[in-house]
Amino acid sequence: MMRIRLKTGLLAALVMLVANSAAAQRTIPEDDRELLYQIYKELIEYKTTIEERNNTVAAEGMAAWLQAAGFAAEDIFIGGALPHKGNLVARYRGTGAKEPIVMMAHLDVVTAERDDWNLDPFVLNEDEDYYYGRGTIDDKAMGAIFIANLIRFKREGYVPDRDFIVALTSDEESGGSNGITWLLDKHPGLIQGALAINEGGYGLLQDGQPLANTIQIAEKIYATFAVTAKNPGGHSSLPRDDNAIYDLAEALLKIRDFKFPVELNDVMRVSFQRQAEINSGQRAADFRALLESPIPQDSLDRLSAEAAINAQLRTTAVATLLDGGHAPNALPQTAVANVNVRMLPGSDPQQVLQTLIKVVDNPDLLVEYRGGGSITDPSPLSEEIMAAVETVTSSMWPGVTVMPTMSTGATDGAKMRRAGIPTYGTSGLFVDRNDMRIHGQDERLLKESLYGGYDFLYSVAKELSQ
Repeated sequence: MMRIRLKTGLLAALVMLVANSAAAQRTIPEDDRELLYQIYKELIEYKTTIEERNNTVAAEGMAAWLQAAGFAAEDIFIGGALPHKGNLVARYRGTGAKEPIVMMAHLDVVTAERDDWNLDPFVLNEDEDYYYGRGTIDDKAMGAIFIANLIRFKREGYVPDRDFIVALTSDEESGGSNGITWLLDKHPGLIQGALAINEGGYGLLQDGQPLANTIQIAEKIYATFAVTAKNPGGHSSLPRDDNAIYDLAEALLKIRDFKFPVELNDVMRVSFQRQAEINSGQRAADFRALLESPIPQDSLDRLSAEAAINAQLRTTAVATLLDGGHAPNALPQTAVANVNVRMLPGSDPQQVLQTLIKVVDNPDLLVEYRGGGSITDPSPLSEEIMAAVETVTSSMWPGVTVMPTMSTGATDGAKMRRAGIPTYGTSGLFVDRNDMRIHGQDERLLKESLYGGYDFLYSVAKELSQ
């Protein structure tokens, strides 16, 4: 077992968190806590990176838990686009009075190298307060919770008024044979439902205190563009002002300095209103100012200076890869930059392309769209899902605000929304808003957050099925 020394201030904050989250553990019998721990540990220790090809093995391992709990063979499906990229879909049967709920998580994780971490990323390490390992947050906590909750419902003999469908998918992180896309295309009946619950929403801790419980209603859309400069080149001993690398550099600086216009959808209007409620002073006033028309420039400037807020206000574009030149002693003939664009929901990539062409403002440079960016609208702020999340949040964390949000990163929720299934990111997993470590070194999750999320998702499922 790993032991890590924690700073005094953090220890005090954690003590307060445990006290505040005591109610979150009130309904979990010890046998159920142990069940979740064993499933979580097993899932973390499957090395489901793109290099290791262990996704099907992990799906089979999770299916074995369900089979041991008495789930019928016809209610468990494993299949995928490739033999090593299996997806698990399991159905817990209810009365059928309502359409099913789909509960989504992904089995695959981003690569983690042992030399880059302070511990083995593919062993569930722990200290007094945290679980450590690749996927402890993204996204094996939710995967383990969904499997454990199906078994928990089975043990109780619970009969919901709708089926619960758990989908643990492959390839969300790398996307080459994305599991949700394959299931929607090849086996749509397996994951059809009135709504889906997915990753993308977390509880936020500020100085160890629960601040807000977010629910992802929308997400920005990933799209790839390229800017290419060409030049006849020549010998490097005879430099000229015209140079493919310099031309490309000037274009990228223009993209850096350009700001797409502010566009607030209904989701973010509610989100900013609630952020005003949980902040104070000038910051609260600035969030309220975002709801004015026109938005006061000083408030907009202050909030736009924060990357996380700026990304929720507008489409963003940033250079991420460069390739230029062909020899150290020759003037470059070609220079290419990859520009990653995160578009607001509903954006058209062709319109973004035209904007970038105008920004670059150089007819000798080629600006082109290279893929991604399917138009996706937000899920509706339905009374059903909002009431369930707010009821359970109020019960478990009194006084904590439920905050609809738009993720700046991408999840499989966008694919479900395009298929007509409203999808909501909510987990009840509370994390430090300033130290989430998703995809990073020593990824971790508070132990009490894991069990709080377990009870939260259990209770939300019941609220939606009675």
